[in-house]
Amino acid sequence: MSFLPMIGHAVPCPPARKAGGLFHVLRFSEDKTNDSEALGMNHAEVKRAIIDRANLPPMFPTHRHSPQFWEQLGRTIATFGFLEEVLGKAIFAFTATRQYSPEEIDAACQAWLPQLERALTDQLWNLAESYGKAARDNPATTTENIDELVEDIKKAAVIRNVLCHGSWRMPDENGASIPLFINRQKEKFDTAIDLAYLKQIQGHVVELVCSVIDTVTHMGWQFPGGAGLGKPIM
Repeated sequence: MSFLPMIGHAVPCPPARKAGGLFHVLRFSEDKTNDSEALGMNHAEVKRAIIDRANLPPMFPTHRHSPQFWEQLGRTIATFGFLEEVLGKAIFAFTATRQYSPEEIDAACQAWLPQLERALTDQLWNLAESYGKAARDNPATTTENIDELVEDIKKAAVIRNVLCHGSWRMPDENGASIPLFINRQKEKFDTAIDLAYLKQIQGHVVELVCSVIDTVTHMGWQFPGGAGLGKPIM
């Protein structure tokens, strides 16, 4: 990160800039000559520095992409968040409308609250799993290819992780950028993402949202929150 403006260690650390009442100030220790020597430097060779915060580019580190890029990235990530909410409501719908035998009711009631709590706290991949199970376990489900929808949601979850957790590199002349992201399998993401790519992803997630809602409303129920012409669940 040689592009960062630096100042020598003798200059006092500038005050942190407040952002919504949140700020952080580092406290540095005195020179540790012995530690420097252990690293193979004598005291005269140690040139300490800190970042010159006052001279950082405006909106650093997001200053190299266009405002339109960041707006679309935010809208795309927000659409993923809405998909998670819709999946949680669908889990509620499928579990609340499932018919149980008298022998199953007590156990089902005990398991229901923890199931709904997980629907509030799980992330997208696990929500897709729980949604698929809830739909399959409800005999009144009318959608025949729930498993295909679940797999499509899981595939979308992969790119969602990149968009949310990637560190965005400098864009090329076309405005495309490859975010630095390595998954748990140590696989590095290597696809350049531009404005059109983000719009395409958002449109795909909107389709997933609509499909999840359809799996509930096609059964004749209103989707929790009011969507559909069917009977309210509660």
